[in-house]
Amino acid sequence: MYHILYVPYSLQIYSVCLSSFSSFVEVYNALEIYRYIERIAVVSVNNDSIAFSSDEVIQWMHKIQEWNPKFFTLSHVPEKYRQAVSKFFRRVLIARMAESPDLASSYHRKLKEAYHTEEKLRDPEVVRRSKEHLIRLLDEIEDSLSKTYIAGEEFSMADRLSKTAYIAREEFSMADVMFIPVLARLALLNLEDEYINSRPNMAKYWSLVQQRPSYKKVIGRYFGGWRKYRTLAKTWCFIRLRNTLKKY
Repeated sequence: MYHILYVPYSLQIYSVCLSSFSSFVEVYNALEIYRYIERIAVVSVNNDSIAFSSDEVIQWMHKIQEWNPKFFTLSHVPEKYRQAVSKFFRRVLIARMAESPDLASSYHRKLKEAYHTEEKLRDPEVVRRSKEHLIRLLDEIEDSLSKTYIAGEEFSMADRLSKTAYIAREEFSMADVMFIPVLARLALLNLEDEYINSRPNMAKYWSLVQQRPSYKKVIGRYFGGWRKYRTLAKTWCFIRLRNTLKKY
């Protein structure tokens, strides 16, 4: 039985594992989903306030999606927690195969990927390449932010949000929408100092992005401050209950 003092750490581990292993049941390309949502927004609004992403934004979206966070994330999770969540997801996939015979081949493919992932995690070279890819991505974005970031001036929070340089220059774009979860993942892994705060412009960008209403509503309300533990508690209880009842 877990002691209550150790619950927060365990919960954080379970949540990180869930976010990584969830890619095993992903059916669609994330970038295409973002662009599909963007098309719906442009058509629905039908005015000049929303425009399609520029070529520069699309290029950044491709660069961000090229980094697969799975191996990097799981390499920072203690093996006993990783194995527990991996076993849970394998059982979920097997159950889904039985429930949806028409999708059985897709779930079977994901099940093979789950085993393949565990094998790759034993190879330090795979983890090293994933880490180096992330560092290159962060450095490239840091360099992009440094070219347009307004330095040496003081603004109110509202002004700073409107004047701060984003990934594709001065407007918040779909590239930022794709990149913010990368930083949120690093924060959840307690790697902010190593990967975010060590880059001055990235640190400013991350600090201001967290003040955006959209961030507070979508991510901050679940993982901001003490709310993180409430969300992680639900995650931990969900896994424990489903395992106990053997309902996958």
